[in-house]
Amino acid sequence: MKILVAVKEVASLDDDFEIRDDQLDVDEDFLLYELNEWDDFSLEEAMSIKERSDTEVEVVVVSVGPDRVEESLRKCLAKGADRAIRVWSDEMEGSDSITVGRILAAVAEQEKPDMIFAGVQSSDNADASTGIAIASYLNWPHTAVVAGLDYTPGANKATASRELEGGLGQEVEISCPAVLTIQLGINTPRYASLRGIKQAAAKPIDEVSLSDLGLSAEEVGADAAFSRVRRMYIPEKGMATMIEGTTAEQAAKLAQIIKEFKGEA
Repeated sequence: MKILVAVKEVASLDDDFEIRDDQLDVDEDFLLYELNEWDDFSLEEAMSIKERSDTEVEVVVVSVGPDRVEESLRKCLAKGADRAIRVWSDEMEGSDSITVGRILAAVAEQEKPDMIFAGVQSSDNADASTGIAIASYLNWPHTAVVAGLDYTPGANKATASRELEGGLGQEVEISCPAVLTIQLGINTPRYASLRGIKQAAAKPIDEVSLSDLGLSAEEVGADAAFSRVRRMYIPEKGMATMIEGTTAEQAAKLAQIIKEFKGEA
């Protein structure tokens, strides 16, 4: 039995940063990279299933990205993942979350997992769509925002508790194999042991290219993306104005500002 866990190395801003000259992203010299927080919970859920199971369960982590992604994959190996796969070709540069979902689905078709876990979203882009895209390309059932899971390896059904808006919850039964996007708080992610870190450093990471997956350059990258960044900029400061006076005076002033904005004054 195999669980494929999709993970992402996300970028966070240093205290000081600059936008690239092309205004499409932050200059990479000012970015810090780490494993996406949601994916840490996904990995822990897979590891918990593995450790509770009476049958053999293989946990495989996969990420789409350049060489630097290996650091996050080794963190997953140090926490107990059995194998790690890094997918990259230069043609994949500029792929959006949906295109990454296509790439990961191609990996799944080769790996033939029994379940696929992914984080609900990533902390950098927060698209919350990669896991759902994987399910769509595979034509698998999926459940999003999973905050609780009852699953026995090899079973053809799983029961998931979902977080909904407004503090509501929902319990659903889903046919397997399936794609589940995991929410924060479903478990408590473990720390990597010193022994695990040493073992992870010696483990090979499988490298998969575009041609290995049977995908063409036209199916990935910026040209195949469903969304793209048109411009990135730092908003101007000092645009806020405090409205003084009584409640009635504030309401009247706010109405006047809205009229002026709409050109009615």
